[in-house]
Amino acid sequence: MSYISPASKGLSSASWVPCWPPFECFWPLLSSFSCGHLPGCKSLVLLRSSFGNQLQDGGTLLRFNQAILVSRHDPASRRRVVEEVRRRATSGGKWPQVLFFPEGTCSNKKALLKFKPGAFIAGVPVQPVLIRYPNSLDTTSWAWRGPGVLKVLWLTASQPCSIVDVEFLPVYHPSPEESRDPTLYANNVQRVMAQALGIPATECEFVGNLPVIVVGRLKVALEPQLWELGKVLRKAGLSPGCVDTGAEPGRSRMISQEEFARQLQLSDVQTVSGAFSYFQQDAEGLADFRDVALALAALDGGRSLEELTRLAFELFAEEQAEGPGRLLYKDGFSTILHLLLGSPRPAAMTLHAELCQVEPSQGLSLCQFQNFSLRDPLYGKLFNTYLRPPHNPRGTSQIPNASSPGHPPALANGTVQAPKQKDD
Repeated sequence: MSYISPASKGLSSASWVPCWPPFECFWPLLSSFSCGHLPGCKSLVLLRSSFGNQLQDGGTLLRFNQAILVSRHDPASRRRVVEEVRRRATSGGKWPQVLFFPEGTCSNKKALLKFKPGAFIAGVPVQPVLIRYPNSLDTTSWAWRGPGVLKVLWLTASQPCSIVDVEFLPVYHPSPEESRDPTLYANNVQRVMAQALGIPATECEFVGNLPVIVVGRLKVALEPQLWELGKVLRKAGLSPGCVDTGAEPGRSRMISQEEFARQLQLSDVQTVSGAFSYFQQDAEGLADFRDVALALAALDGGRSLEELTRLAFELFAEEQAEGPGRLLYKDGFSTILHLLLGSPRPAAMTLHAELCQVEPSQGLSLCQFQNFSLRDPLYGKLFNTYLRPPHNPRGTSQIPNASSPGHPPALANGTVQAPKQKDD
């Protein structure tokens, strides 16, 4: 392992030694290899997802290291973590540094994913740290796609040696604007680290285990699970257009996995389990049949986009509390966008509130919903792309990236693909 300090690169050590920051931001988080103690660091406190508690040895080690554990699925846990991070960051040196991997997930070193704002909420200086693995054979990457953790461990253990370079960049002191805006702070630190690494800084991020990218005011999946569901059903020999779902508009009907199999006439247990897992389930393991109906309709290539959006509205719109007609409220709107575009529900609800502010209302009419999904210059293109998926979606994503116009599209693993020439 080699250690590169700012002084060794011709930078004055006085620019970083006197102000030892409460946070350190590391890149990349490739695998468990990245979490060991690093030279040049003071005692570190690792911020880690709560799955560490489920590991007998790893959980004990994390607690011994005074790690801050967070549950990704518990909003109350997230709030407690934010408060704890603030408390430690402003303790005047009573706590050791907190180690963050701001991408929040494992990557493959080809690009920087969008940084999470957690390391920047306190608005205090951070120490960017770069970890490189300059080996002839990459055996350490454990990303969204590729070998599993056991294979990564086996391949690395099979090498005579593994080289790790650790580079400490100068301490980054936030401006007043950055201290007030954690997202701005995170984006600027991401650009500094990307420039030092010589790789792109992308808008791609992970929400849970789903890679998403920002398009306008919405987050959408790089590859919607709807496409994966289509591949599973086609492999089972099922044509979605031949299934008569008979879902009742405006009313939910919860079905079990067994009823799902009977409805779609599927007999293979593994196929049924895999297909049913694509739909959100309640505590009893039941899924809303309207979700199934809309997904099958979207996978049926015989429907026009206007017919499909009308069906989506009819399935999830509700009667108004006052006045005639039906409106699409935030829950139904977020369900539609989650099913068709892979959008996280909180982001879809935020967009719904913004759309309703144009004409003050709690919900969207059919005309308003179709203006958004079919005629909006940005979101209309998004629906047209996602509801007409390529024959083999595995690979590049065709998302219109409004956040970085003119940039080449991002791959599903966070890398950037150069645009093809006409003769390719």
